[in-house]
Amino acid sequence: MQFTNSLTEMSATLESYYLSKPEPYQSCLLALRDIILRINPKICHERKFQIPFFTYKGKKLAYLWLDGKKLKLGFCLDKSLQAITPGIKPKDKYESIRVDPNADFPIDLILQKLNVYIALIDQA
Repeated sequence: MQFTNSLTEMSATLESYYLSKPEPYQSCLLALRDIILRINPKICHERKFQIPFFTYKGKKLAYLWLDGKKLKLGFCLDKSLQAITPGIKPKDKYESIRVDPNADFPIDLILQKLNVYIALIDQA
């Protein structure tokens, strides 16, 4: 029963993140969340680093970040997927695209990036 309560709390915390944002950012964040989660049923949604984060098969995949009036959809290449170079400590690699909440989403680019990162995880 404890596990169910923690899932409910986590879901409420995630939902409160989205609902605390002003429009048009709130709608935009919720739409991006739905797009990401519909790509693959194995994508998990959680809150890390105080922002919505998405993982796939336990590896970091993407995140949503609202910094002031800048809305970003970020993608992550988990350090565990990178080639090991002796003497160099691997770090997660990030890239992001800025999303204008008052314009159409660059949906083709979003889907392309998500599929590339999912494929990298699948190949590992």
